[in-house]
Amino acid sequence: MNATMRKERLEARVTRDQKKLFQKAAKLQGRTVTDFVVTSAQEAATRILQEREVIALSARDREAFVASLMNPPVLKGRLASALGRYKHLFTE
Repeated sequence: MNATMRKERLEARVTRDQKKLFQKAAKLQGRTVTDFVVTSAQEAATRILQEREVIALSARDREAFVASLMNPPVLKGRLASALGRYKHLFTE
């Protein structure tokens, strides 16, 4: 990321051991501690969000999901009644 684009500031208190660890890792990668920490945090945040937002299905689960979409079950009883009321109230 271009340094001129960075306008926000983020501060964190860390232990002496954490700082040494970050410095050592950054040095091994030829980066500044700031770049190392920011990039690492961004990668972790991206991974966590993707884990929460993307659903990965097995082949069997995917087939069952698609089959239920292609051939939905016939609604009966209270669920069919609720759908009818919904359509009556919210569709033209």
